[in-house]
Amino acid sequence: MARFLQLLVFGLQLGSIYALLAIGYTMVFGIIRMINMMHGDFLMIGSYAVYFAVSLLFGNQLIGPAAALLVLMISGTVTGSIGVGIERFAYRPLRSRAPISSMISAIGVGLFVENLFRIIPFIGPNPRTAPKLMADKIITVGGVDLNIVSIVVILFSLVIMGILYYVIQNTKIGMQMRAVACDKDASALMGSNVDNVVSATFFIGAGLAAISGAFYANRYPVLTVTMGATLGNKAFISAVVGGIGDIRGAVLGGFIMGIVEILVSSVLPDLAYGISFIVLVIILLFKPEGLLGKPQIEKV
Repeated sequence: MARFLQLLVFGLQLGSIYALLAIGYTMVFGIIRMINMMHGDFLMIGSYAVYFAVSLLFGNQLIGPAAALLVLMISGTVTGSIGVGIERFAYRPLRSRAPISSMISAIGVGLFVENLFRIIPFIGPNPRTAPKLMADKIITVGGVDLNIVSIVVILFSLVIMGILYYVIQNTKIGMQMRAVACDKDASALMGSNVDNVVSATFFIGAGLAAISGAFYANRYPVLTVTMGATLGNKAFISAVVGGIGDIRGAVLGGFIMGIVEILVSSVLPDLAYGISFIVLVIILLFKPEGLLGKPQIEKV
């Protein structure tokens, strides 16, 4: 039982990372019906932003909670701004065209970003060791080793998700996001600036991806320019499993995928990545719209 609880803690930590990343997928799809296939690369960009922020500001020294929060804000802001720029120049001109055009553009942007980072001298293709944002401290409770950093990651992720849900439900920009998601043209007629709403969505999604990248790098401290591809696939699966377009579904799917991956990897490590697709197929067979998704009727 203690071993199961230990694995559950690890699964919740990994799931919180997937959930933060999946929220970006589901927000973009919910508002402009686009699957941003390069969203995982925002995680990679955020991880490197943390790496350079810590190197420049603190000399790779171990930092405390306040400094770690500052670094997360810097990483989220930088990555969010890059996300807005990519949306403006790569996706907005294709918004009125078939969705497949934007998806192909996203794949191309992702490949460009990864290869651009390869040739930048101070990044390069070789892996780097990510700095620790906080010291690891272990607390044993009932035979279960609880890492303070793991607990902070889980709780902080839940707080961020709660704040985001509040913003979506109770603020002006959140109401505009929901209105644009419901009917983009009608929202524009009612005075909403659709371009600004979409930009805000990309900023939030990319910023959350950066934070998830910082959390992931703190747990698995190896940075590569392609790290976002695999993690992006898992987060996308999480969003689909939970019901893409629904933030609550993205969170639920992220935690499910994190827990399942850790439990399976403890028994069959070689199946840890493949189990994500197995879960996806099972969910789609019995509930094609996802666990919390609602069937949509399309007019033809």
